Parts: sequence; structure tokens; C-alpha cells
Amino acid sequence: MTLIEKYAQLAVRVGVNVQPGQTLLINVKAEHYEFARLLVKEAYAVGAKKVVVKFSDDIIGKEHALHQDLETYTRVPQWIVDENDDYLTQDLCRLSVYAPSPGLFADVDGDKLAAAAKAQGEALKAMREYTMANRGQWSLISLPTNEWAHVVFPELPVEEAYEKLLEAILYASRVTEDKDPVVAWAEHNAVLAHQNTVLNDYNFKSLHFKNSKGTDITVGLVKDHVWAGGEETSEGGHKFNPNMPTEESFTMPDRLNVNGRVYSTKPLNYSGKLIDEFWLDFVDGKVVDFDAKQEKETLRQLLDTDEGSRHIGEIALISHKSPISDLNILFYNTLFDENASCHMALGRAYPMNIKNGTSMSQEELLAHNSNDSINHEDFMFGSEDMSVIGVTQDDTEVVVFEAGNFVI
Repeated sequence: MTLIEKYAQLAVRVGVNVQPGQTLLINVKAEHYEFARLLVKEAYAVGAKKVVVKFSDDIIGKEHALHQDLETYTRVPQWIVDENDDYLTQDLCRLSVYAPSPGLFADVDGDKLAAAAKAQGEALKAMREYTMANRGQWSLISLPTNEWAHVVFPELPVEEAYEKLLEAILYASRVTEDKDPVVAWAEHNAVLAHQNTVLNDYNFKSLHFKNSKGTDITVGLVKDHVWAGGEETSEGGHKFNPNMPTEESFTMPDRLNVNGRVYSTKPLNYSGKLIDEFWLDFVDGKVVDFDAKQEKETLRQLLDTDEGSRHIGEIALISHKSPISDLNILFYNTLFDENASCHMALGRAYPMNIKNGTSMSQEELLAHNSNDSINHEDFMFGSEDMSVIGVTQDDTEVVVFEAGNFVI
């Protein structure tokens, strides 16, 4: 079995963990059609009832953005909404094979992109809620494209850059020649589960982050928050891995109790534009001021999407010394870069990050100070000198991070 075949098997059996009788929806780039064939074959081999493949192409997508008028570009036809709603009746699981196109949309009107993203987010809200509440299994993986590989390794010929990026992706995803990836993931999930247990046992009410870059921010955590990361369980009781790779433990911040300034440490690829060297000021949970050396206007568009986009829905801890960080590669892909650094997410919270959250209505979640938004955009702020002090319910201070790494 080749490494790519191992990767496809891992994605289907451990990532999304397709069960007999389920429908699998695959979102994948058009150029990855050969990998899509492997996924389809593997899904039917484990008993999938139906496999649906949705292909996309960012270069075609850019042409649409450049040449369609605003009304046409932002319109989401009812048949797309109906199709997505129909999938939700079919015991659905989802697998996305993501490949970013950093900078591709740099010359496209940002307000137009933001309007389209908002329209789609509102129209397909049911699918987003199905996914984020773990009602069915879902998983996100990546494969290189020539364009993405060139951005990551601009000094190399394209073919060599592609192979080097693929090698890094497989390594980070624990797909190697010398070990069964399924076994490797079982061991890794056990480590993350222990880390989550330690954090849950402390039951912190807040975390204070500080580093030499200027980050000095206190993040309150909701009452009855739950630390998660690694393997999750769907509403139907099926285990799955939402992100491959993953190194994080993450939980739910209190959307009204975040105060201070945070500086980014890696670029944020948003709507095909790279927002870089930015900071955010929070008062009572809300971004009240911001700046960026690159794509400040795009950052503004993100923050102004809706009310929840100026609040955070996730805070995640990752040691600076981790397998992905140690590769010393800037991937320009949040799936990888977020697992090399502490991060937080502007936008919607995951219901699983609060006790009984997956059975709560959105109104109940908001009453517990969870955040809601059509966005969920992770950005990285961790560093090798990050300190994190946790404050417990009885106001005891606990050192969680020293010099960028876990010490508990």
C-alpha cells in the first residue's frame, strides 16, 4: 500500500470513520480527482450507502468573483439550500480535502468576497450547525496543489516544492512507512485525551497570556467549559477525528469576558487574502480596535461580518515544541499552522466545549455566554516565550505554560 493509499484509508476509517449505511459527502479540489477516487473506493469498502463528491476550483472561483455582478455572485440558489438540507436527512458524514490558495484573491474586491461569504454562511446555516455540534462525523484533511506548494517553498522548482509539501503533510498526519497510521492515531488520541483531562480537572475560570511580542490578554472561560481535542464522538455515538493533523486542546471562552491585546504570530489566510502582522484589542469580550501591516481592510471585513465576528468562540493551547512546529514550515493553511501555535477563533463556538452543549438550543448557548456567528476563523498568537497563567475557581494561580510549552 502506498502512502497516499494509507492516507485515504486513514481519512475514511479514522478521520470521518464512515459507518455502514451512511452517506459520505466529500468536498475536494478538482485537481485531486485521483485521490477522490481512492476515498470513494475506501468509503464503499467500509459500507457507505452513498458517496457524493463535490469538486471545486479556486481559479474558476476567482473568475466568478471578478466578472459576476454583486447580486449574481452573492445569490445562493434555493436548490443548493434544499440539496444541503436533504443531505442532513441521510445519516450524513462529511470529509473535506482542503488546499488553500494564499493570495490568489488579492486583487478581488474584498467587500464583494465578504458579502458572498456572509450570504452563503446564512443560507447554509443548518449544515454548519450540524457539523459544529457533532451531529454527524466530519473531518478535514489537506493535499498540496502546485500553487500552494510554490507559496510555501518559493525557492524550489514547482514539482520539488509539491513533493516536499506532500511529505510534510503526510508526516504531520502520522502517515509514514514504518508505522500503521491507525495505530499511531490511537496512541496520539490517548495523549490528547490525558491532556484534556488534566485541563478539565483544573476547571480554570480564566487564562492570562503574555509574551514579548506584546500579547497581554486575559481570556475568561464559560462556566462548565469542556476541554476537547483529538478524537470526538458524534451524536450517533461514532468516534471521529475532526482535524488531521491535530495537536490542540481547546475550549469555550466567555464571549463577554476577554480583555487585553493579542498579537498574531502567523499570517491568516482569509478569503484568499493574507492578513499579516495584526493585533486586536478586546474590552469585555469585543474587539474594539485593531491594526494590520497587511490586508487591514480584509481584517475589518472579517470583523464586521456580524456581531459574533468581533468576539471569540475558541481558545486553544498547543506547545511551541510539537511535531508540526518542529517542522519549521509556515504552511499558510490554518489546519496546519494552528497546530503549531496557541490560537483563538473569531466567531462561533463549538457546542461540545460546554457541558451538555450539543443538546442546547442556540438561545441556551448564548445564555451561557457562548458565541454565535457565521464565521469561525482561527488565528495564531503562540510563541516560544509565551506564558500562560490559569486562575482556578478559588482564585489560585497555576502556571500552565512556560517558555511556550505546557508545564502541567
